[in-house]
Amino acid sequence: MIGAKLKIALLYDLWNEDPVAAAAKEEADATRKPHKKVKKAKKEKTDREEIFEALQKLGHEPSYFELDGRPTSLHSLSRCDADLIFNLTESFDGDDTKEMNVVAYVDLLGLRYTGAGPHAIFMSQDKAIAKKIFAFHGIKTPFFATAYRGRIEHAHDISLPLIVKPSCEDGSIGIDAGSVVKSVKEMMERVEYIQNEFDSPALIEEYIEGREIYAGVLGSYETAHVLPLVELDLSRLPEGTPKIASYDVKFEKNTEAYKLTKSSIAVNLDEDTVKRLEDTALAAYRALKLRDYGRIDMRLAPNGDVYVIEANPNPWLASRQEFAMAAKASGLSYTEMIGSIVDLAMGRYLNGNVATAATTR
Repeated sequence: MIGAKLKIALLYDLWNEDPVAAAAKEEADATRKPHKKVKKAKKEKTDREEIFEALQKLGHEPSYFELDGRPTSLHSLSRCDADLIFNLTESFDGDDTKEMNVVAYVDLLGLRYTGAGPHAIFMSQDKAIAKKIFAFHGIKTPFFATAYRGRIEHAHDISLPLIVKPSCEDGSIGIDAGSVVKSVKEMMERVEYIQNEFDSPALIEEYIEGREIYAGVLGSYETAHVLPLVELDLSRLPEGTPKIASYDVKFEKNTEAYKLTKSSIAVNLDEDTVKRLEDTALAAYRALKLRDYGRIDMRLAPNGDVYVIEANPNPWLASRQEFAMAAKASGLSYTEMIGSIVDLAMGRYLNGNVATAATTR
């Protein structure tokens, strides 16, 4: 762990909220006298709050830095004097295609930051490009085609059933039970929906039946290693429901799909299968030039074949999510995991001489 005390700014994005109205509501709620005492439900901490606390425990000096979608917040960022930016941004003003632009801007400012660079984010976010890179490196991925406004690009002949999703979204946006199609008619209807709803090319991909396996990777090119594998168990979904990590499975807590699925450390995998999953994850991580930390989502087919579905640079670091779950299983506490990410980032900038971090800026 880094011995020096660092000033670390947690950079995150916020949108669709009027800051003046939000502040007024917060003030009103604080001064309003309740009619009777109501026991408040315990509020779940955000990932940035958990990371903030972890950085404090590590002896660093954390602070928050919010990008609210206005140019003034970018101007303020240019004056940031932190030793390191802990990058938690996923978009700019709600546009997740601009996630790479935020990182490129931080690069231009000459600021140090955690996680993937702009080129890695671009390659990972455009799933069609990522899959072409996987194919070049001999990494198995489902055959696919893309369609946008009447133009279709074929990579291979593909066969039904298929899964149709936005090519450039993440977080399972645009993926629901209707994403898996079993006829050309259903496919065309879904392609039209994707284009109209997201103004995005549709990724038409062979549907791979099998187990949903996530590999958290910690480290950079030479040092990268795979944390214990995590499985999203989809086996309890109702019969006829596609076994996919749809948006409701991942995020809609009040839905049956969310309640019937859970992630846990993968079990019942023999040594050979674990090695193939780990080797595949590392190959995908390196092919897309991810660094510090990332997550590779895979499907393990019944015949043992491993398919990379997508790569996630800078995955969600909340303590209850898959990456932290895997880190814990590897023996790292949450605080140690955050410390490792800080060490990896600073090591890149200082060529391993992390002790001088606080005095070189």
